[in-house]
Amino acid sequence: MAQIGYAAMLEQFHPRELVSFCEKAEASGFSGVMAADHVQPWVPQQGQASFVWSFMTAAAEHTRGDIGPGVTCPSFRSHPAIIAQAAATMSAMYPGRFWLGLGSGEALNEHIVAGYWPEVAERINRMFESIEIIRKLFTGKDVKHRGEYYKMETMRLWTMPEQPPPVFVATAGPVTAEKTGRFCDGIITVGAPEEKIGTVFERFEKGAREAGKDPSKLHKILQLHLSWAPTDEEAMRNAMGEWPNGGMKFPKADIRSPYDFEQMAKIVRPEDFKGRMLISSDPDAHAREIQKFIDLGFDRVYLHNVGRNQLEWIDVFGKQVLPKLH
Repeated sequence: MAQIGYAAMLEQFHPRELVSFCEKAEASGFSGVMAADHVQPWVPQQGQASFVWSFMTAAAEHTRGDIGPGVTCPSFRSHPAIIAQAAATMSAMYPGRFWLGLGSGEALNEHIVAGYWPEVAERINRMFESIEIIRKLFTGKDVKHRGEYYKMETMRLWTMPEQPPPVFVATAGPVTAEKTGRFCDGIITVGAPEEKIGTVFERFEKGAREAGKDPSKLHKILQLHLSWAPTDEEAMRNAMGEWPNGGMKFPKADIRSPYDFEQMAKIVRPEDFKGRMLISSDPDAHAREIQKFIDLGFDRVYLHNVGRNQLEWIDVFGKQVLPKLH
């Protein structure tokens, strides 16, 4: 049975409020928390951007399920050794619960170090070199590194869990998916057409097999954005007002400012969400949408309702959606 978790969006809510949502979600049948890592919100209306590692510690203290960042970038504002230390500490504190979700980064969050912002191919290469460093440190031994993008003098992680946390990579691209299968423990992606997800899974499994791994033992994880409210009209207002970035049909990784996104949001129309995010007041429609992705092979799905109506949504989905999934 796939696990259905709660996506805690630190761009939208105060961290104390989010911790209470995580508690409520777990009590209503959700399993686990995916915590968004942001230095800035997408648009000013979202209004928040708390530090993901502080939030995850608080959330883990108030829940019992899995927890991890969805996703953090180990390549620019934080050296990969620091990400490794943070992840090892979380795993030591919450054995068997923490997972490390990584991505190649977005200028919205990473430009703050005022360095050169490279094109996507270099960002992906940086991420995989970061994973190499993190894996070295997860051995608990004295290690060092001198690569194309990073140097690390001899160090070790002194606080170590009994088992290092699994490493997942977020991607929707086939080439990166194949490397993820080769070097990581699972893949994270977002809702997309079935044929695109099928291609990503094929390449992910190919990379795993080439590395001598059993693809069936690796995780396939989905973050699914949706908008539910008591009426279709309110659900659409929530999407347009709170999550206009979900209707933007262009790459967003090079945009630096929430205020630039705010201007771009002015061109978003209700029809732009079609095929990208389900907007509906019908719980059964949402159950069918989630089931479609479970049937494709996802074993974990973390749901994000884009509106402010989190408690109402958690209650409705806990009673009317989660029990219907199989």
